[in-house]
Amino acid sequence: MARPRQFDAQTALSAAQDAFWAKGYHATSTRELTQAMGLTQPSLYNAFGDKRTLFLQALEDYLNHTLRERIARLEGTLPPAQALEAFFAESIERGASDPQHRGCMLINTALDASADDPELAAIVAEELTTLGHFFERTIRAGQADGSIDPTLAARDASATLLSVQIGLRVMSRVMPDRALLEASVRPVLALLRRKPHVAT
Repeated sequence: MARPRQFDAQTALSAAQDAFWAKGYHATSTRELTQAMGLTQPSLYNAFGDKRTLFLQALEDYLNHTLRERIARLEGTLPPAQALEAFFAESIERGASDPQHRGCMLINTALDASADDPELAAIVAEELTTLGHFFERTIRAGQADGSIDPTLAARDASATLLSVQIGLRVMSRVMPDRALLEASVRPVLALLRRKPHVAT
């Protein structure tokens, strides 16, 4: 009879996620992972597979509890313009309040991915595309309800928001000043707002 596991798989996965998030996939050694997770190397391999498989599981868990959760929650509970403002407010809060200045695990992975790892690059691109689609849907919904400038090209504006979000999360690693992060987002959000009609 196989011996039952003597550890909690989710706790171990969260510990691995923290290790990868802090240092990145390539810079995190298997020894560091076993120490962080409190496992022997054979136990790690038996439970999660090799380092790459573990990283992909950790990234998937991160996305489920951060980006994907936030998109579903904000899109399902707030009017479009407020959803966009809340999205960036939460990004700023995450960046300014993290004492380790880790930034976003997805964006860190994008920076860590190399040309010889097309699978990892494709995973990152798919998630960023999902985020871009959220921005575009929300902009179009805001244009429909009158809260976002209807003259904007929704696809172009969503690409701009995606670029701002990526830059914001990179900046939060090296310049995590709340006022600076807020200033980087404020002009872009102001451009989205519906312009008041001026009588001629």
